[in-house]
Amino acid sequence: MPVARPEPQEPRVIAHVDMDCFYVQVEQRRNPELRGQPTAVVQYNDWKGGGLIAVSYEARKFGVKRSMRGDEAKMVCPSINLVQVPVARDKADLNVYRSAGSEVVAILSTKGKCERASIDEVYLDLTDAAKEMLLESPPELLELIFEEATKSNILGLPSDVSNREDSVRAWLCRADADYQDKLLSCGAIIVAQLRVKVLEETQFTCSAGIAHNKLLAKLVSGMHKPAQQTVVPSSAVQDFLVSLPIKKMKQLGGKLGSSLQDDLGVNTVGDLLSFTEDKLQEYYGVNTGTWLWKIARGISGEEVEDRLLPKSHGCGKTFPGPKALKNNASVKTWLDRLCEELSERIQSDLNQNKRIAQTLTLYARACKKNKSDSIKKFPSKSCPLRYGTVKIQEDAMKLFESGLHDFLGSQNTKWSITSLSVSASKIFDIPIGTSSILRYIKGPNSTVSPANLNCSSLPEDPSLGNKLYIAPNHEEHCEPSLSEKEDCGNNSNLAKQCQIKEEKKVSKKLTEVKIVLGPESSSEPNKAEEHKAAQYVDRNKFNTAGSNSASSSTWMFNVEDIDPAVVEELPPEIQREIHGWIRPPKQSSSKTRGSTISSYFQPAKRSG
Repeated sequence: MPVARPEPQEPRVIAHVDMDCFYVQVEQRRNPELRGQPTAVVQYNDWKGGGLIAVSYEARKFGVKRSMRGDEAKMVCPSINLVQVPVARDKADLNVYRSAGSEVVAILSTKGKCERASIDEVYLDLTDAAKEMLLESPPELLELIFEEATKSNILGLPSDVSNREDSVRAWLCRADADYQDKLLSCGAIIVAQLRVKVLEETQFTCSAGIAHNKLLAKLVSGMHKPAQQTVVPSSAVQDFLVSLPIKKMKQLGGKLGSSLQDDLGVNTVGDLLSFTEDKLQEYYGVNTGTWLWKIARGISGEEVEDRLLPKSHGCGKTFPGPKALKNNASVKTWLDRLCEELSERIQSDLNQNKRIAQTLTLYARACKKNKSDSIKKFPSKSCPLRYGTVKIQEDAMKLFESGLHDFLGSQNTKWSITSLSVSASKIFDIPIGTSSILRYIKGPNSTVSPANLNCSSLPEDPSLGNKLYIAPNHEEHCEPSLSEKEDCGNNSNLAKQCQIKEEKKVSKKLTEVKIVLGPESSSEPNKAEEHKAAQYVDRNKFNTAGSNSASSSTWMFNVEDIDPAVVEELPPEIQREIHGWIRPPKQSSSKTRGSTISSYFQPAKRSG
């Protein structure tokens, strides 16, 4: 449920930039012969000509709509050009459109805080840029106003006047305007400049809404398309919202909007104004009730997030009609393809942007043969995300099986899947200053070569198991013992000797990782004892008196847990790091038979 956020202390200038028929524009740039022609982009699907995902304005004049399929569009507009989305793994590949969207974002982000909301829409917080313009070159003092800005649509101004541009210019340059409207005027000029720059550098047109918050900017950005912008002064907010259908408001297109219609008889925002804040809180709780009361008045405290990259990555596929998936094998086939694409995208994100995703989620739409219980939805399922294509595929299939079990319940009936998708979310930047784990087990002057080794390169010895032990290499400063400190403090010559001794201790750091293959079992007790001794590193070798005993622990993991296929999909530097851990072990110098593990530890010092 939505929650009301605190309102900003000062007025803001927020823009929502929406690309015009973006997929069509991308295809027209790739093939200039399509410019000015009725065109539609069709998603991969051979049923009735495929589904339309973008329709040019030229085709819309003939009555072509996005809800149509390719064959129907041709019937309405015989001259239409149907361009198929690129295909990979038997499904639509949107990478070309994502890349084109990134070009636009790079331009828009030069003027303020930028939040990429989707492939073809962006929020901008232009408050600082507008303040700077108002301080240095306010519109009322400019001899010439940027021409594109004078074509703006300003709510509250008459739209049927013959000299509309002069009217807009006069509004932008009002000397008696309040501070909020002056900021909006600067914002309108900045957005107009950005839109022209986007057109010049990418050949793409876009529309925009400029207001004091995200809610209003989003609502008006599509009012005047294509290639236009709309400004919402504070004085025009109430008249604009009063007749707006409630379902047009952000976050009210689903269950909450339906509840307002069914339970309260609210069909327009104006209807919502008749309810007090207390009454709305009574129905929908304190937070959501307050949020509803505020948005009915055009109030929103939602901030523009400084994010140029997507919040999540997702891949999906629909299976309409006879293409519905009806068994686990067919579901696995498609899940494997979706997970392969998802794995590539999150790996690319990790390599290029140093971001890591933490949650894997599976969504599906399904139906049962038993019509009476077909209303029940297939539940979404999530789990921690493990990097590596095979791991993601395995986890996604387990999530599907869990969801299917919940969907069917105790019924043993036939089912079919009409939609599948997987997503990676909770994406975070890798913290700056994060160090490699080898920093704690291998010194900076190590002679260990990061050769490209894998698990199969380890020598096979029937007497050894698959346990791999890594002894930590400590780089921390080695403190002298208490008695040494006291002696050094009592005599200056001894202090110098202690300093030299201390420097030698610090410089004597381990230069390689100690890895020993340990036995799972042995028929000879003495050999088992010998191997057991080799599993542990002489603590006297790593620690001096007074060091923390916890720092001398031995790390252990199974070689079998290291999947070479997963390692190969990691960034090169991480591959080298892991390969360095599992390098072939050196032959350990064994003690004489009969030695026990106690011989590897210093005897306790006796006092007195």
